[in-house]
Amino acid sequence: QVQLVESGGGLVQAGGSLRLSCAASGRGFGSYTMGWFRQAPGKEREFVAAVRWTGATTDKNADSVKGRFTISRDNAKNTVYLQMNSLKPEDTAVYYCAAGSSGALITWIYWGQGTQVTVSS
Repeated sequence: QVQLVESGGGLVQAGGSLRLSCAASGRGFGSYTMGWFRQAPGKEREFVAAVRWTGATTDKNADSVKGRFTISRDNAKNTVYLQMNSLKPEDTAVYYCAAGSSGALITWIYWGQGTQVTVSS
């Protein structure tokens, strides 16, 4: 069992930056693929980025965030991060952290409760 707690969300002006953190507790953090998703009001949950246990990021990061968002992890601290730069109003959403399987096809198993990010224009 893995528990995930996100933090770092808030209100920021367009063009600003935020860094989200996701602290994991429980066994086996280092073996999971970790990911970030987001859900805007009235929309479906959207994949943002993922990072393997080795630190390698997937090549399927969402086009809408490429070049602006960076995912990373610190296995010693059981924490995954999402650095968000050049934020846009359309980035406004609840951001969720997830832990998934380590195989080529990721199955997302554990989810955090989310942290709100609001970008004002």
